[in-house]
Amino acid sequence: MPSRQSCADRRSRKVPLCTYAALCTYFALCTLHFPLLLAASQAPQVTDAAVYLVAYVEVMPSSTSEAVTLLRQYAKTSRGDAGHVRLETLQQRGRPDHFAVLEVWSDQKALDAHQAAAHSKQFREKLQRLQVSPYDERPHKGFDLGMVSNAAAAGALYVVTHADAVPTGKDDAAGYLKGLAEASRKESSNVRFEILQQNSRLNHFTVVEVWKEQKAHDAHIVGAHTRQFRDNFQRTSGALYDERLYTAID
Repeated sequence: MPSRQSCADRRSRKVPLCTYAALCTYFALCTLHFPLLLAASQAPQVTDAAVYLVAYVEVMPSSTSEAVTLLRQYAKTSRGDAGHVRLETLQQRGRPDHFAVLEVWSDQKALDAHQAAAHSKQFREKLQRLQVSPYDERPHKGFDLGMVSNAAAAGALYVVTHADAVPTGKDDAAGYLKGLAEASRKESSNVRFEILQQNSRLNHFTVVEVWKEQKAHDAHIVGAHTRQFRDNFQRTSGALYDERLYTAID
């Protein structure tokens, strides 16, 4: 058993400053990275089997409010379905009777079950009465997704773009889009930048962007990498670069 003297000696010893510095650094790093680790653990688990849907909806101007209510209810109910990863309903800026629905499902089986559900069928039936054109739904696969995230601040700007390349220019177009995505994700106000590839036409892509605010997107548009992309993509384009701005409605 140690003597009182030896115990006192140990208590009186000073901990080296380097040890204090190491401990402080350790706890500082834990504090800094814990929110990031928590966010990563809560991020949706998306695999190569995931199915991405992009749908465009146009309703009668007089039915805009009713359509918003239907879309909100559809999103709320669908998020409880098995295999749901993400579902966002958007209203186009400047054309409030135009909407987009962005859905991600874990796999085709989950999507099939969701679309066969009673609430999905009821949504389509009720919405059909308000539409001025058919429900334009386009299945995609993820092409270049970056960090998968559901986060989007209130008031965020969504940009959904249909990018159509001529068949012979598909590979070049894909490279240009990938380069744009990589550069754009480095911008401080970018929340999400995803490139999706249409299942039925591999030369057709959809670009989904989320920006913290309008002015962030305005700055992005005039950036050197964006202007260079537009010049390059024009050489492979099979149609106008159809960019539409939206706000989330739920």
